This record gives sequence, C-alpha cells and structure tokens, in this order.
Amino acid sequence: MAQGKKRPVQRLAFCRGDLAVLLLILLAAAGLGLLFLLRAAGGGTVTVEIRRDGELIRSLPLAGEETITVTGDYENVVTIQDGKVWMASSTCPGEDCVHAGPISAPGRSIVCLPNRVEVRLVGGDGGVDMVVG
Repeated sequence: MAQGKKRPVQRLAFCRGDLAVLLLILLAAAGLGLLFLLRAAGGGTVTVEIRRDGELIRSLPLAGEETITVTGDYENVVTIQDGKVWMASSTCPGEDCVHAGPISAPGRSIVCLPNRVEVRLVGGDGGVDMVVG
C-alpha cells in the first residue's frame, strides 16, 4: 500500500433485526432488575438474635424498637430501631463492637469477643449467602 493513502472505513449496516435484538436484551435486563427489586422488597421477616456463649438470650423482630442490656464479663447495650440494630455501648476494651455500626441485612452480625456476645440477623429471603469486606 502506498504511503499517504488510507483504506476506506467500512461501515456495518444497522438493520431492523439488530434493533429487535437490542430491544429484547434491554427488556430482559429491565425484567431481571425488577424481579430482584421485588424479591428484596418482599423478603419476609428479619429477626434479631442475641446470643452469649452461643446460647440464645433473646429473639426479637428487626421491625420493632427496643434496647437490651447483655451482661457478662462486660456490659453491652443493643439497640433496635428503624429497621437496624447496633451495639449502642459496651464496657469492653476497644469497643470494636460499637464501632461496627448498624446492620440491617440478614446474614450480618456484630460480635463482642471480650463479652462473647453475638447479635445476628436471620430470616428474610436469604438472598445473601456471604458478605466479604
């Protein structure tokens, strides 16, 4: 090929069949997105389980509002409000459980290792198997 000459750009034709396939893909994606949203909205009842040394102390609905004090070697105050649960305060060293912040999804938990307390969310639709990070 001689220098300075460019090969003409070949354009692909866009036809009605391509448009139909594109619309079908977009409709399928929108339908799947809607299905996931509906599953998340109607996920069932989420329950807060509070355990000490692996033994269930209390089981409460996440939808309620309550404050529970768990005593052992240390004292933990668990608060349930507005569809979330968190460790409001703790007398344990470091207070890592307090710094964990609120949780609201089934499968999540807050653990106070020094006091051997676990606050676990169970129930719902079970859509999440594991959360990493």
